[in-house]
Amino acid sequence: MWEYTDKVKDLYTHPKNVGTIDNADAVGEVGSIVCGDALTLYLKIEDNVIKDAKFQTFGCGSAIASSSALTEMIIGRTVEEAEKITNRDIADYLGGLPEQKMHCSVMGREALEKALANWRGEEVAAHEDTEGEVICQCFGVTDPLIRKVIRENKLKTVEDVTNYTKAGGACGSCIHKIEDILTEELKNQPVAAGASVKAEKRPLSNIRRMQLVEETISDVVRPILQKDGGNIELVDIDGKRVMVALRGACANCLVSDVTLKNLVQEKLREFVEDDIEVIEVR
Repeated sequence: MWEYTDKVKDLYTHPKNVGTIDNADAVGEVGSIVCGDALTLYLKIEDNVIKDAKFQTFGCGSAIASSSALTEMIIGRTVEEAEKITNRDIADYLGGLPEQKMHCSVMGREALEKALANWRGEEVAAHEDTEGEVICQCFGVTDPLIRKVIRENKLKTVEDVTNYTKAGGACGSCIHKIEDILTEELKNQPVAAGASVKAEKRPLSNIRRMQLVEETISDVVRPILQKDGGNIELVDIDGKRVMVALRGACANCLVSDVTLKNLVQEKLREFVEDDIEVIEVR
């Protein structure tokens, strides 16, 4: 599992500025519940100063902590000062984030940019990060966003891009496109003498597979089951065999086998690998 700082843990368990703002001057929305992460940021702006900021987040603990951190960072700042905040600044404010969770800080930065674009009266659909080709259909990540994150964070590998944007982290069909983008961007970055930088497609490692299984169950499957009073526990992972136990209302459900195959297994095959096998442990 990942190591989280005390600041991340605190803002996850006791997030600040959660909620909405009536008659907000600016609203920025990014992500989607279907993809596992979604954030809506509300701003109250007076005399070019952000007087209040609140958020609603659907996602993991890192997403909640990053969103809460962002609101603390921007309240009291001018719009121009807030615009200079990067996703790295958000991560640094939290004392750091695991590389696999950096996409949460990127999501916060995106929401802020879109909220300020909304405040200026710009069409959100015309915002630079939403224009252009959608590279990752699974998570709705566009070409401009991938290029921007590569430049700002000096990313070097496809795995880096996945960690920072989630692109390529599900079915993997877009990895070759990410490789092409990365190769183009790296050509424009200065490379130290003797250094060799190459974008390579990497097979899914056991550690990465386990991370994706845990994320999918936590962020996608569990919220669906909890809506009907059920729950799920990840018991063990053995290669591509995932052992789970259904809890709550799901434990004694007559169609629990359907839930396992049509929901749990299908979601894991969608977001992790297409030959994952789910086994129920009682």
